[in-house]
Amino acid sequence: MNEQDLQAINELLSTPRRIAIVPHRSPDGDAMGSTLALYHLLLRMDQDPVVISPNEFPDFLSWLPASEKVLIFEKDKDRIGQILLDAEVIFTLDFNALHRTGEMEHTLVKCPAVFIMIDHHQRPDDYAKYMYSNTAYGSTCEMMYNFITQLGQHELIDKTIASCIYTGIVTDSGSFRFPSTTSNTHRVVADLIDKGIENGEIHNLLFDNNSYESLLLLGRALQNMKVLPEYRTSYITLSQSELDQHNYVKGDTEGIVNYGLSIKGIIFAAIFIENSDENIVKISFRSQGAFDVNAFAREHFNGGGHINAAGGKSQLSLVQTVARFEEIITRIKI
Repeated sequence: MNEQDLQAINELLSTPRRIAIVPHRSPDGDAMGSTLALYHLLLRMDQDPVVISPNEFPDFLSWLPASEKVLIFEKDKDRIGQILLDAEVIFTLDFNALHRTGEMEHTLVKCPAVFIMIDHHQRPDDYAKYMYSNTAYGSTCEMMYNFITQLGQHELIDKTIASCIYTGIVTDSGSFRFPSTTSNTHRVVADLIDKGIENGEIHNLLFDNNSYESLLLLGRALQNMKVLPEYRTSYITLSQSELDQHNYVKGDTEGIVNYGLSIKGIIFAAIFIENSDENIVKISFRSQGAFDVNAFAREHFNGGGHINAAGGKSQLSLVQTVARFEEIITRIKI
């Protein structure tokens, strides 16, 4: 973000404003970590912010400080929609196209607020007056740390804000193993540790706090895995009935797609999850090396994301979606 924009944002925040902070639909650790980090920062700057999520966030993120204060748009669309319409400033974090908020998009496009985007995905739309968009970063939370620092507010980063930022960095970096993890990422985390975060405890809360049913669901997913060695591809399917059988709750399938990518010789992995409420199949893609799943998701499954991590969806049945996927990969070079 250039110096002129930073000065303008500082001026904007120099007096109390009605501020809304919005993550993408089905927010992950980076989305919730960045929104709540900003929420706590703005509180310390004597603002009165509110975080509005399009829908529920996973239970494994419910320990995040002030997560109980997050408003869920789907639960009260009229009242929360009015809060958005009344906002003077709207921050959109960890996404760069308003359709990523689902039904909330219809309200956001009517909002007269000043929009500020902070995001690390490719091909940003131009809805925001101020944009901090950089695909070189592995997480929006790392960008949030830099944003706070560039605003001249680094001294306001306390243990609470640092814990939120660390959550997004550790989840979006795959616990620091993805290629987007840089030496600067580790320098940021070192500073967060100096701020007092309990990094080991945060990791346990995020990754080692499984329910018995979620582990059974993981077992079913692994049983459903199919490997196509000739295409260096693997994929997993989970039907709605399988989700229901194991009392699925949001977050239970987080990270399952990575098991397919861990197989020797596999560089492309996918998971297909049936969602009967929305009448779609939700898809996550992961890759290693140069294979661009962002481009793959955009071209074939109405999605997008990063080079090595992306998502998509299909309105075909689960069986038809998988058949289409198999047909596509026989025609492309992986």
